[in-house]
Amino acid sequence: MAGDLPHRPRPVRLNDASPAPVGAVSRTLATAPPEALFLLSAIGQYAGAVVAVSIFDEVAPATVAWFRVIGAAVVLLVLSGPALRRHGRWTGPQLAAAATFGVATAAMNLTFYLAIERLDLGKGVAIEFVGPILVAALRTRSRRNGIALLAATAGVLTLTGVEVDDNLLGLVYIFLASAMWALYIVFGARVARVTDGAAGLGVGLAVGAAAIAPFGLADAATVLAAPRLLGLCVLVGVLSNVVGYGIDQYTLRRIPVRRFSLLLALLPVTATLFGVAFLDQTPSRIDLLGIALVLVGVAVQQRETLAT
Repeated sequence: MAGDLPHRPRPVRLNDASPAPVGAVSRTLATAPPEALFLLSAIGQYAGAVVAVSIFDEVAPATVAWFRVIGAAVVLLVLSGPALRRHGRWTGPQLAAAATFGVATAAMNLTFYLAIERLDLGKGVAIEFVGPILVAALRTRSRRNGIALLAATAGVLTLTGVEVDDNLLGLVYIFLASAMWALYIVFGARVARVTDGAAGLGVGLAVGAAAIAPFGLADAATVLAAPRLLGLCVLVGVLSNVVGYGIDQYTLRRIPVRRFSLLLALLPVTATLFGVAFLDQTPSRIDLLGIALVLVGVAVQQRETLAT
């Protein structure tokens, strides 16, 4: 594939001794088209976001984000427990990669929830997409990819539709989330290469949960006192992090970071559709134009992929 990053190595697992994943789910993740995996990941992430928004009136967004990360970390560590015990201690580079990735991911979750408390889901994701666009731009190696990025950028800018005067704090949070999203892509690719996927993600999120604990503790008693709220927070973690980010870890092993970054253009579209369907956030004609431009960017990039 033209423009691929030169790495694409065989995935390195814990102590380089972890067996390859088996089973129907793993085979699907290893062979399904990346676009289909992105769609499934997006559905998980924004189904989780819809659940999260539904309880913001009862629980502070920062606390929801914290329990999301905790719940996801616990589920992933339980699922990867046998592999962790079998392979013993991690190397320093593995721990460093997982920890950095986990802190960036937890910070992204935190700032994103603080933002969508104030912004529509689709528009918030569109603005946040500036981070992935910058990652892709830095790795662009052809004129067609440049055109694709310009189209996606135009779509994102069109989709925003947010007045600075009315949503300044929301914009600050979403741009912080955007920066963390860029780091998520960069460090996520590293974790996918040097750990065995679920274990690396689980360890990273455990570190990330500790990092954002000061923000999430404020309303934690409310969640712990209500089994329904605790269950919903854990569900958010499973949908958004275990399903969404877990699929990303498999996908990042199969495609270069540049292509991963551009395919993320599908996420503002998915988020907008979820906002319409579940949050009564109807897009304007300008918003629909932005969605179309984002899809043009994805289509142009995919045309290059298929032709090379």
